[in-house]
Amino acid sequence: MQERRRVAIFDVDGTIFRSSLLIEIVDRLIFVGAFSEEVRDEFEIEHERWLNREGGYEEYIQAVVHAFLKHLKGMKYHILADAAGHVVDEHSKRVYRYTRDLLKKLKGEGFFLLAISHSPKTILDKFCPGLGFDKVYGTIYETGAEDAFTGNIVDEHLIFNKAAIVHRAVEKEHLTLEGSMGVGDTESDIPFLELVEQPICFNPNMKLYRHAKRENWKVVVERKDVIYEL
Repeated sequence: MQERRRVAIFDVDGTIFRSSLLIEIVDRLIFVGAFSEEVRDEFEIEHERWLNREGGYEEYIQAVVHAFLKHLKGMKYHILADAAGHVVDEHSKRVYRYTRDLLKKLKGEGFFLLAISHSPKTILDKFCPGLGFDKVYGTIYETGAEDAFTGNIVDEHLIFNKAAIVHRAVEKEHLTLEGSMGVGDTESDIPFLELVEQPICFNPNMKLYRHAKRENWKVVVERKDVIYEL
């Protein structure tokens, strides 16, 4: 009987990538004219509030998500794919040292590397293989006639349930949660961090940090050229 492989589960944005892949795609779509400049107005207030530390990052990213989904409807798939390719070409090395090196170490130890993100799977499929990932789950946007986006999300109930994704991947890929590891940065990662034996909260937001301290989970922070545990 085939031996089940240990799995290491990673969030991507803010955990590996030092920004948000979705934000970078939206910026690219505006730059090439696929989205109008006015689209930026839909999230710029929340962006400024975040930069000024008057508002939260979650409010900012949700405003970006809303604008993206609203204006994606009717766009041809190849436009998004081209933008994703440009973003990865330009930003693929803008990753955190801690998680980059951890991925390399775990890959060498035979772990199955699983990425779970709410970013578009179109860009994750270009960004994640270079880091050694074996499987990637991301948001898939439905296309209809002439390969144009409908504005709907495929299997929305699944992609926003990270624990369900883990259970699905474990069975489908013949994995085990024994000796497993997980790395995330926000409270949306708690469901899969609760499933692994070695949860790591990396550069966590306050909600995840507080949960981590209650559960005695490992907390790691990378700031400039320093990596330390809290």
